[in-house]
Amino acid sequence: MELSQLETFLAVAEEHSFSRAALRLRRTQPAVSQVIRKLEESVGETLFDRAARDGSLTAAGLLLRDYAQRLLALRREASSALGELKSLERGHLQLAANEYTCMYLLPAIDAFRREFPHIDVTVQRMLASRIPEELSHRTCELGVISYRPDPDQIQSIAVYGDSLALIVSPHHLLARAKQVSIRDLGKENFIAHNVASPLRRKVIEAFQRYRTPLNMGIELPTIEAIKRFVAMGNGVALVPHLTVAHELETGDLVRVHVGELDIRRVLRLAHRRQATLSYAAQAFLHTIKNLAREQGPPFYYQKGKNG
Repeated sequence: MELSQLETFLAVAEEHSFSRAALRLRRTQPAVSQVIRKLEESVGETLFDRAARDGSLTAAGLLLRDYAQRLLALRREASSALGELKSLERGHLQLAANEYTCMYLLPAIDAFRREFPHIDVTVQRMLASRIPEELSHRTCELGVISYRPDPDQIQSIAVYGDSLALIVSPHHLLARAKQVSIRDLGKENFIAHNVASPLRRKVIEAFQRYRTPLNMGIELPTIEAIKRFVAMGNGVALVPHLTVAHELETGDLVRVHVGELDIRRVLRLAHRRQATLSYAAQAFLHTIKNLAREQGPPFYYQKGKNG
């Protein structure tokens, strides 16, 4: 049973005539009769009462008419929905990020939703190390990471430049220092993030390299908790600058420069290399590119040669 057959069937049923249906469909009457005959063979039922002159439907024809109308309505609905997807009047964008990289997405999503308010956006919280695998499994379409993924599998675009920031309360003694040495931090109590990451490893290695104690007396599960605890006057912390930009502006926290801890990071927007991106994802990449052009550093848009 084909949709084109159902279209012909409904035309005959609505016109109550094979000849009028043929005129409506711009086909010959024999062609219309042949389509109906094949449809009847396909369903194994007679659909029209050939003895009646008004093209009356049999019981089977009445039943099929209802299903045919619903199927063709679904086809119109599907066609309309696909058109809306292409015109970005509907759609769903699936992103993946961890607590840190999600902060980069906020201005990007804000700009995207202003331009495309009908596109739903979901950001799944995910360990950065898992994002390439989840992209391959199609759990999400785009992900934000802070390292170079396998270029054979994942295409990545550098989109944001960030740095490590030593933060203290405005009332901390170090708050008045424009710059300190890593060796000045040996007696400080660090509020640490208890999630293993390449950044945590680099910090530990830096303190070992300069033979300076790293006292991580308190470990907390989120960067948000670390920021609030430090702002209350409890120790110091090393966090990505992106995560504390707002607090530095309001004065709730103070950044102190440490030359030996000048650790830079690049955030990358990643997707499957062989993926055919949805219209929504393509539009989001366009938004990211515009954001870089309009705001400039630390936002940028640069595709790597190898991924």
